[in-house]
Formats: sequence, structure tokens, C-alpha cells
Amino acid sequence: MFLDIKEGAFVIADAHYSHLRPEFFNFLQDIKAKKLQPTQLLLLGDVFDALFGGVSKTLEINKKMIKLLNDISCMIEIIYLEGNHDFNLQKIFPKIKVFSIEKQPVKCMFKKSKVLLAHGDIEFNTAYKLYTSIIRNKRVLFFLNIINKFNNIILKNLDKYLDKKDDCFEFINFDKYIKQRLNKKYSCNFFIEGHFHQNKNIDFDDFIYINLASFACNQRYFTVKSSKVLELMEEIYLKGDANGT
Repeated sequence: MFLDIKEGAFVIADAHYSHLRPEFFNFLQDIKAKKLQPTQLLLLGDVFDALFGGVSKTLEINKKMIKLLNDISCMIEIIYLEGNHDFNLQKIFPKIKVFSIEKQPVKCMFKKSKVLLAHGDIEFNTAYKLYTSIIRNKRVLFFLNIINKFNNIILKNLDKYLDKKDDCFEFINFDKYIKQRLNKKYSCNFFIEGHFHQNKNIDFDDFIYINLASFACNQRYFTVKSSKVLELMEEIYLKGDANGT
């Protein structure tokens, strides 16, 4: 089964929303107020810096954003690919089409082009796959929920981490890494993902790979505009010039 991507859809990855980063909330408010009018909203994971279904504190601190997304889901279709910072989400977003890591890449069609969507944390080594399965385990999350209720240790450490985090880093030899990781594994016209924050296109023999910019870096998002190879998506900046300054 293929999902249909609509012309005029907004595509966003790695907003990493938290109280330290309110920009994405403001962006969604403009959508709710119809100042921005996407035909569809495609969220490619790590929309939140910490939203774990089963850990109540993460729901509490994000309740305004959760409500806003649920409100918008009553207006337009939202497709949400879980990331490594936000998972076990279906019960939180009942009207949103949520895809766990196990269901990625998600098969889509845009006009006559086959498009695969992923957050970006697939096709990793065995150790990482083990980590992703453990951290999403309901018993592990139950245990984390109990620990966090005592002193909020998870979110306190996350805030410290965010103070030092650089979302605009350059991944050296990124092209080589991606080609080794994905080469000859997928049949499509476009493979689109986030996670790495690189804002780069890479030509494979059979498809175009697109790694999205991180919204958290310079509030960049993309709008689907054409099925032509060089015009699949247009990059939009909410502030600054074409260099993201």
C-alpha cells in the first residue's frame, strides 16, 4: 500500500521542539490560523526533543504542542514518522498516521514518482538496532517513567545536552557514508529522510537521495512542488536569507 503525497505538502524533519526551542510551535500556530496553508503535513521524526509514549513527564511538558498537532490533524492530513527522540506515539495522536521505525521507510507516491520516507535511523548496525528496540520496550519505558517521577533526571540531563548540541554540524564524507548504507537496497525515484541534518541531495544510479535540513537549525522546511527531478521540493526559510543566516 502506498500513501499519496500531495502537491503543496510541507515536509519537516528534526524540529527538536522543547521549551528551549519554541519556533516549531509558532510555525504550527500559523498553520492552525491558516497564515500558512499546506495541503498535507509530513513530519519525518524528532519533531520533539523528548516525547516517549509511556513516560508521563514527556507528555506533560509537551501538552501544548500535542494539543496543537491534534487540532491541526482535524484540519489536514498529518503523516508522522517516529524518530529516535519521539516514539510510541499512536495513542497520543489518534488522528495522525504514525509510523514506527519498524514500518519505515514508508512507501509513498507523488504523481508517477515512487517516494520512500524515513526518519533516518534505519539501516544501522546490530548494536544500534538493539538499542532502538530496548528503548521502545514498554517495560523499559515503565521503568524510566518511575525513575523520572522522583527527580526528573531524564529531562534535566536532556536540557544539559541541548545546551551543548550543534544541530548545524557538517557530516564529513556524508556522500560516501550514505552510498555505502543504502546502495542497491531500495527501488524508488526518491528516498527522503532527516536525522543527519545535512540538507543535501545525492544521486544514486536508480534514485535521488534527499537528506533534509534540520528545522531546529535555521527553521527550514520544504514544500512539495513538482515531480521533476530537480524540483521535487522547494526549501523555505522562516527567517534569514538563502544561506540560512
